Amino acid sequence: MTALWLAEKPLVLASRSEVRRALLEGAGLALETCPADLDERRLEADAVSQAPGAIAAHLAREKARAVAKLRAGRLTLGADQTLALGGARFSKPVDLAAARSQLCALSGKTHELHSAIAFVRDDKILCEYVGVARLTMRSFSDQFLDLYLKSAGNTATSSVGAYQLESFGIQLFERIEGDYFTILGLPLLQALEFLRQQGCLAQ
Repeated sequence: MTALWLAEKPLVLASRSEVRRALLEGAGLALETCPADLDERRLEADAVSQAPGAIAAHLAREKARAVAKLRAGRLTLGADQTLALGGARFSKPVDLAAARSQLCALSGKTHELHSAIAFVRDDKILCEYVGVARLTMRSFSDQFLDLYLKSAGNTATSSVGAYQLESFGIQLFERIEGDYFTILGLPLLQALEFLRQQGCLAQ
């Protein structure tokens, strides 16, 4: 626990994402993780008629609610991200073949990432926020894509876009518009501001 964290107990992160955990801990937060045990694909299907940002918010909210039920009185953070290319939405690829197909679809086009956070205590939603970033992939060759997937390995299946911007994935892009942390799946500046308002972080 760092001197910047003022709350009596750590924040509960309802996610198994190592990137989100690292971002929060790197910012000086005291943290414990408790991944939500939810069927995310079913939740997405339930909200299929909604806009991508609303779906991300729905997933983040339900993750936080599920874990908050297990951590009475504790401040809980849920987060999720959706990718939209026009009217099409993408989920995490199930394998490298699916990752390849997805990256082929995104090549040379601009897509949007919608990253949502939700803070919940018990069953009360205290804060919700959705950030949006626009990313344009360059047109790359089949040979490059093969080399990229060989280098990235199974990490290509760990994110909704089949890429990790902080690693090899940066080579896929020609233009990026938006907040870096939103692209990584956690609008960190907005989360920190809320925590300061709650007295959890030093002002």
